[in-house]
Amino acid sequence: MMNDIERVLFNEECLKNAVNEIGRKISSDYRDKNLLMVSILKGSVVFMSDLIRAISIHCMVDFMCVSSYGSGPKTSGVVKILKDLDIEIAGYDVLIVEDILDSGITLSYIMELIRARNPASIRICTLFDKPVKRDVAIKLDYKGLEVPDEFIVGYGLDYNEKYRNLRFVGVLKPKIYDKQNRGSL
Repeated sequence: MMNDIERVLFNEECLKNAVNEIGRKISSDYRDKNLLMVSILKGSVVFMSDLIRAISIHCMVDFMCVSSYGSGPKTSGVVKILKDLDIEIAGYDVLIVEDILDSGITLSYIMELIRARNPASIRICTLFDKPVKRDVAIKLDYKGLEVPDEFIVGYGLDYNEKYRNLRFVGVLKPKIYDKQNRGSL
């Protein structure tokens, strides 16, 4: 697995510091609110588990599983809901927790879906922001680290369901994902 990584972009300590800083801000901003954190699976699960432990106020947690990638490194543009929320969100202060914001297509779709369910408020939190890839204008309320226009894996981020368990975030060698894409052309 390590042979597939070109270089480490963010080590464990850097990730921990970013998550703790976001947690402090959320705790302050939502002190007197009815916070419901919605984790977008699967990529945000590692970030979400660390983030809720960095938050010092009451919060509820729910999960959505959405797909727009399939097995390739680029979004298909088609968003599919694989698992919807279990909690009725009307009246809650919803915080959508994403692993990475790049094109914005998936998150824009999720925002519209959640907005139609009448939450008291809706905000967005992402650990990684890749603004160079943005196709849709999205306002981020909480963000951790800006990432370059490279394919990153680790700390929940995957390629073809692999690498999520890395304790750091690294740049995946292009030959790894190019090899699969050439085979599917």
